[in-house]
Amino acid sequence: MEDRWLSVDEIGDYLGIKRDTVYKWISEKGMPAHKVGRLWKFKKDEVDQWVRTGGAAEQIDKSTEDK
Repeated sequence: MEDRWLSVDEIGDYLGIKRDTVYKWISEKGMPAHKVGRLWKFKKDEVDQWVRTGGAAEQIDKSTEDK
């Protein structure tokens, strides 16, 4: 099985999200990514685990809920 590093566009296609969302999730949600020079690279298994553990889940702001 091939275990190669994926680009921003490739991981976005894999997850069905836009590249801007990938960058947002890296900075705001701690999406597992590795900086190689100027480029972000991803291991599919790390991203899969992050999604399974709720890393990509929408966060509900409890302070504004039920107002």
